[in-house]
Amino acid sequence: MTAHPESKSAFVHSVFSQIARRYDLMNSVLSFQQHKLWRRFAMRQIELAPGGCAIDVAAGTGDWTLALARRVGSGGYVVGLDFCREMLDVAREKLRRHDVRGARVEWVEGDAMQLPFPDATFDVATIGFALRNVPDIVTVLREMRRVVKPGGQVVSLELSKPEWPLFRRLYYFYVYCVLPKIGAIAVGDQTPYAWLPASLTEFPDRVGLERLFQEAGLRDVRSYPLTGGIAAVHVGRKVEEEA
Repeated sequence: MTAHPESKSAFVHSVFSQIARRYDLMNSVLSFQQHKLWRRFAMRQIELAPGGCAIDVAAGTGDWTLALARRVGSGGYVVGLDFCREMLDVAREKLRRHDVRGARVEWVEGDAMQLPFPDATFDVATIGFALRNVPDIVTVLREMRRVVKPGGQVVSLELSKPEWPLFRRLYYFYVYCVLPKIGAIAVGDQTPYAWLPASLTEFPDRVGLERLFQEAGLRDVRSYPLTGGIAAVHVGRKVEEEA
């Protein structure tokens, strides 16, 4: 889907507003529970000490935000930012049911393209399953780098493109032919889950996303393919001289 940034943003907002209450269930069903394993792996790559501070950009229903909060614990501070109020409503409800070990968690309705925080505020910035949906990937990564302290990390967990040819064909059949039908049955509308394959089509592969991390000014960039390349974790660092 090629669209003007404003029209893409409005369309994505409409999609996620519609599926907010079923987002977690559908993630589990459509990924065969793999998204939970992927997030655990991503957490192991994050350098975030107890008492630290982090921002989870495009936090959605807050699973990664809460994982970060449990990591920083008492004295720590975590922001979950998303532009979709309906998704944040689910996240707030989830926070009330979970123990985050005394961490302070703040939910902010805001734009990933213009993060409402000063430079060098956080130790870590994360974004999960959302870079595909933003109007401009490099702009979002630059904003994440800006709000991270020198030496801090920018971490993405995102769907990717399998690197084994046969597996890629099987995966694309699932994503383009099977998944939208399952999603349409679940939410009663084919539009939200038709968006997933559309968003993957123009999204870079693992190596291509590494290059965008570097273009955004991040250094020591590394990536990890997960489950045969269905997903990938990317990690970059804001180096000291950029302070």
